[in-house]
Amino acid sequence: MKNTLLILTAIFFMQTSFAQEKIAFQDGEWFKFKMSYSGFLKAGNATMSVNETTLDGKPVYHVVGKGWTTGAIKWFFKVKDRYESYFDKTTGLPYKFIRKINEGGHTKDIEIKFDQANNKALVTNKKHKTNKTITTEQGIQDMVSAFYYLRNNYDTNKIKKDDVVSLNMFFDEENYNFKLKFLGRETLDTKFGKVKTLRFRPYVMAGRVFKEQESLTLWVSADDNKVPLRIKADLAVGSLRADLEAFKGLKHSFQIQFD
Repeated sequence: MKNTLLILTAIFFMQTSFAQEKIAFQDGEWFKFKMSYSGFLKAGNATMSVNETTLDGKPVYHVVGKGWTTGAIKWFFKVKDRYESYFDKTTGLPYKFIRKINEGGHTKDIEIKFDQANNKALVTNKKHKTNKTITTEQGIQDMVSAFYYLRNNYDTNKIKKDDVVSLNMFFDEENYNFKLKFLGRETLDTKFGKVKTLRFRPYVMAGRVFKEQESLTLWVSADDNKVPLRIKADLAVGSLRADLEAFKGLKHSFQIQFD
């Protein structure tokens, strides 16, 4: 369950061309995921929701991601995470990011304000009552805004097997270069039916959350929604699987095979 949103964000780091194409999501979109160990022991849930609003007079999307443990697992390792991002409706660039987590007693309460024009990030650590300004890469994304930004800005028809791409993002107080390898296309059995998917292998930061750099396998729907359907991860302790359990507010029709 640790860093659920980090796992989900990884799904969409998959393209080098960022020309605006068909919008993949809309106001009111909502996902719910079932988290489990080894695919059978339920560990918790995660949700992500999109709403239109304004921030400092600018029209933005406000995304809220939540993750929490359930059942017997929470008695051994209680998790309650909340992530928020406010990003521009036109450019997709973030203005504000919030990370408030409690993972087995390990807590963080961080707010980041992005100055995209000057490539700066003001990091406020509310737990330790500190402020720090850090230089960022141009057009930097946070871990949540990137999830939605890249859904809109890549052409899956041009992806070839073994292609490796990268993206600069900012996490806590670090600039982070994320790399992802496309593994191929696969028809996946889900609770909704058979769905054509794109399968990926992200290269993550080993030793923090994940066991090795190649610990994740990710599946997203090969349609205009780019819905995250399944994630398998080998963690530093144990393994984790996330499956899409419910959704609403998709902008495009969800392509399901019934035969």
